[in-house]
Amino acid sequence: MIATGGPRNSQPGTLNHLFFDAVERYRKPDALQVKVAGRYEPISHATLFARVRHAAIGLAELGVQHGDRVVILSENRPEWAIADYACLASGVTDVPIYPNETPEAAAFIIKDCGAVAAFVSTAEQAAKIAEVRGECPSLKHVIGFADARLPGADHTLLELEAKGAAVLTPAREEAFRRTALAVEPDHLATIIYTSGTTGRPKGVMLTHDNLYSNVIASKAVIPFSGNDVCLSFLPLSHVFERMAGHYLMMDTGTSIAYAESIDTVPLNLTEVRPSLVLSVPRLYEKMYARVLENALAGGAVKKRIFFWARRVADRWADETLAGRRPRGALALQYAVAQRLVFSKLKARTGGRLRYFVSGGAPLAPEINKFFYAAGLVILEGYGLTETSPVICVNTPDAFRIGTVGRPVPGVEVQIAADGEILTRGPHVMKGYYGIPEATAESIDPNGWFATGDVGTIEDGFLRITDRKKDIIVTAGGKNIAPQPIENEIKTNKYVSQVVMIGDKRKFPVVLVVPNWEQLEKWARYKNLIWTDRAQLLTMPTVHAKMEKEVFGKTAHLARFEQPKKVALLEHDFTVERGELTPTLKVKRRVIDRAYKTVIDELYREEPEPADAG
Repeated sequence: MIATGGPRNSQPGTLNHLFFDAVERYRKPDALQVKVAGRYEPISHATLFARVRHAAIGLAELGVQHGDRVVILSENRPEWAIADYACLASGVTDVPIYPNETPEAAAFIIKDCGAVAAFVSTAEQAAKIAEVRGECPSLKHVIGFADARLPGADHTLLELEAKGAAVLTPAREEAFRRTALAVEPDHLATIIYTSGTTGRPKGVMLTHDNLYSNVIASKAVIPFSGNDVCLSFLPLSHVFERMAGHYLMMDTGTSIAYAESIDTVPLNLTEVRPSLVLSVPRLYEKMYARVLENALAGGAVKKRIFFWARRVADRWADETLAGRRPRGALALQYAVAQRLVFSKLKARTGGRLRYFVSGGAPLAPEINKFFYAAGLVILEGYGLTETSPVICVNTPDAFRIGTVGRPVPGVEVQIAADGEILTRGPHVMKGYYGIPEATAESIDPNGWFATGDVGTIEDGFLRITDRKKDIIVTAGGKNIAPQPIENEIKTNKYVSQVVMIGDKRKFPVVLVVPNWEQLEKWARYKNLIWTDRAQLLTMPTVHAKMEKEVFGKTAHLARFEQPKKVALLEHDFTVERGELTPTLKVKRRVIDRAYKTVIDELYREEPEPADAG
């Protein structure tokens, strides 16, 4: 069975045409917004375009040529956008590097792609390049985003722009425009190195049309008002934010406001008051946990009101999702529930949010339904770096919780005999940089790309089961998809993070990082005494409590799917330790190795065999 989003609704195009057209069409005072001295300041389309033009000409003055590669090592900020569009307009392929990457990882990317220049945001990022510059013979220029020249940098972005402005003439401006608009749709726009949950990073080659087609297809199914504001905080180094939070927002005239950091997102939401927010499930999990925590921390009356409101909202959601309009007493009760309870949740998002978009990893259906019932719609989608990225997305007109929606226009999806999801269309990458054999393994002669994910198609909606490589096959031959089980466990208020282990073992187990705020509150209530968290985790009563919470979430599963033991970990899994990808997906094999001693201990005294049912 093949699901399709219908025919492609655009001719092949380029990101340069998209940018030039958006600047001409919108001419807004707030194309971008950035916080300066405690308040958000706007940057107009006119100013953005002028800076891009000057930076592009400045690159040419440095000798950076059409077809060269340039890396961008930076957090989200206006200069990231300026550097990106300047590269694209010059016919240069830019290569983003995550700002939390190590110097060694940065050196690998620079050497692998042969970058001739690097944009860096801060002294910390400049120091990474300076540390490995001697290993990177292709690297000729380092350009810092700070106003003053950074240690180890050769230029500032302002100096680069000044260099371009100094030689700007009408003829040079016309040449800039002609060069930008002469770039072909099949020209390489970017190489994005996959962090990957396994193996060495691979450079994904995405053309202008790969990304352009995905922008146009996404715009066709997700409504934009023309006056939207988006808060940008997912890393622009990742293709999800790059396409959806950067190019798509530019093409729809949406003002892009940059969060100061991931830690300031709650504050920035109330300052920017966005109408659109793109995020990975971790944000929604944390918001959900906070709402439950606040409800349970109140008095008896507050608790009763919250859980009454939740029951009402749940009934309202069931009716609405079934295509019926809630009426009568239910409609009245829902209005009261909104006023008493859910309006406070909406206020924390700034009060004018039209919808969230979720991608990067599966979102627990229970959490999605809770937000929907509260009046905050999360449009869950699906894609990969290799697919530019969007393959499918739920839309306001085609919305089904538990799925990742239907394919966007121009995209085809089918399920292989072994359950793997395949996709074909203009969104599929050109290939892996310098690794033609890996490209041939991933894309068959008919153009079908093998995603590595497993799923099913239901009425045209795609449901993801798990990563093909993450499927646990127990020693008894039982197949377990861990992600849905982990998502279920994470909805428990005592759980912060969870990873299931069990491949080639007799039964599955889980590693759990507790929600420390909730667990410590419970421990105080039980009059437990401890000096540090590590000590608390050794207490039999605490372990029994956490087992009860985990097993309570998995009791409905088939016996062979139920985790038989729980190990409690003191610290969250992190990107910095290599346990999570930059979009917070678990690197299961890394965790399996890192916690081998803990895991082996769980299997030392085995419970009764689990694979009988």
